[in-house]
Amino acid sequence: MSTKYIFVTGGVTSSLGKGIICASLGRLLVARGLSVTVQKLDPYINVDPGTMNPYEHGEVYVTEDGAETDLDLGHYERFLDIKTSQENNVTTGRIYNDVISKERQGAYLGKTVQVIPHITDEIKSHIIELGESGDYDVVITEIGGTVGDIESLPYIEAVRQLRYDVGRANTLSIHLTLVPYLSAARELKTKPTQHSVKTLSESGLQPDIIVARSEYELDDTIRNKIAQFCNVEYDDVIASLDAESIYQVPFLMQGEGLDERVIEKLKLEAGDPDLERWKGFVEAIRNPSTEITIALVGKYVEHHDAYKSIVEALIHGGAVNGCEVNIRWLQSDDLTADNIAESLENVSGVLVAPGFGGRGIEGKLAAARHSRENGIPYLGICLGMQCAVIEYARNVCGWETANSTEFDEDTEYPIIDLMPDQKNIEEKGGTMRLGLYDCKIKKDTKTYEAYGKELVQERHRHRYEVNNNLRYKLVEDGMKLVGFNPERDLVEIIELPDHPWFVGVQFHPEYCSTVNNPQPLFVDFVKASLKHAKDNDLAEPIKREKVVIN
Repeated sequence: MSTKYIFVTGGVTSSLGKGIICASLGRLLVARGLSVTVQKLDPYINVDPGTMNPYEHGEVYVTEDGAETDLDLGHYERFLDIKTSQENNVTTGRIYNDVISKERQGAYLGKTVQVIPHITDEIKSHIIELGESGDYDVVITEIGGTVGDIESLPYIEAVRQLRYDVGRANTLSIHLTLVPYLSAARELKTKPTQHSVKTLSESGLQPDIIVARSEYELDDTIRNKIAQFCNVEYDDVIASLDAESIYQVPFLMQGEGLDERVIEKLKLEAGDPDLERWKGFVEAIRNPSTEITIALVGKYVEHHDAYKSIVEALIHGGAVNGCEVNIRWLQSDDLTADNIAESLENVSGVLVAPGFGGRGIEGKLAAARHSRENGIPYLGICLGMQCAVIEYARNVCGWETANSTEFDEDTEYPIIDLMPDQKNIEEKGGTMRLGLYDCKIKKDTKTYEAYGKELVQERHRHRYEVNNNLRYKLVEDGMKLVGFNPERDLVEIIELPDHPWFVGVQFHPEYCSTVNNPQPLFVDFVKASLKHAKDNDLAEPIKREKVVIN
């Protein structure tokens, strides 16, 4: 069976949930025994989101091969249980950069380089190469932005061409649009969908399936109207209603017959869906027995998408432990030694999030100290680990001016320092320590207990590390350095032995957590937080009607 290509576009407005629809469709097709991957085409001119402000873009997701990508790739991996790569996220900046590089090398034999065919050919090559790279049955390609945007036009044109290049029978166009409800008129309006499909059709791309995002049920009249005016069959109008959890969306799409329509139209050889594990997970997160509160301390907490993978990993860990994790979002800029006790009152665990720059650091240090001194389970990720080390060096080791050279280049005790291979790097994009690296864990530690093995691989995104020249002082005064990169002897994990659960990791464990394989450290952190809650009468029992997924 040749690779089939599904293209997902969006209309009317952004943030309708194309990424979740792509991930949900992928989950349904994988459940039927098909090999599937998902790709995101982003229309911005940045080569990747690595240098973009989290307030604008949200989380930067890192793949195993070290690509800094859109956060939707996290959804793809969590839903499909796959590993993505740099080929799964392509930006306009990368496309133009590649084409210009080829032109400089004389690849176009003196021809005038134009958007058509050179830019569109480059886009098509990235789509086809991904399909061929893993012998996939289906490649789902999500086109970022909204139909009608100037920056999206080359992608729409490339898809139009590709449908003929590989054969119309091997491609499918899905258009996600909005059916708003006007309270004044007390009715749903299909006109925005009609205009969106018209705009898409003017670019030569007619959708085969329309996924209509709405807050209300679509009755037969609405479905018939969309089908009639948008040139699709009645059964090809799929309703996408609000869900209490994104993990319920595959069941909603299955109930609407999205996967059946895709299989029928593409003539895919697929078996019956097996969603038992997914069903068990969704029922677990919908039917917790207890709820606890974990504080997430960060500098971008007003924009929750900046910590998307962390939030999802906490949900995964909660499901395993039969509890609901409520997050108390704490802006690190606002935390001080004077208000930290009040800010962390009644929390069952503290997670200090990753980040860059000196803003809010003192608040993170205060959170680490309060957790250490009061026996509250603590998980520090990347900068969160570095803050735990700085705080320990200052308040336990007696190095009151200890700091990271990221925040104070002239500190007397640079307990956190720029990695040697980063010192002469001037370009900011794609130059950090990125991707998957080995970590060897010492036995008889909480981290080893969580993983159950000595050698693990985790993803990284950082420039600074524990200073090997000064780490002896941490060990002398009781901190345990329990995880190391075996090739470079870099400190990867720290623990406090006389604490119920205090772990800092230089890597980003949240990137590897999926529905079927929850990340071990998050599972153990939630477990420790739940124990702390029960021991201190902080756990709230939940009594509500049980939800069963049919």
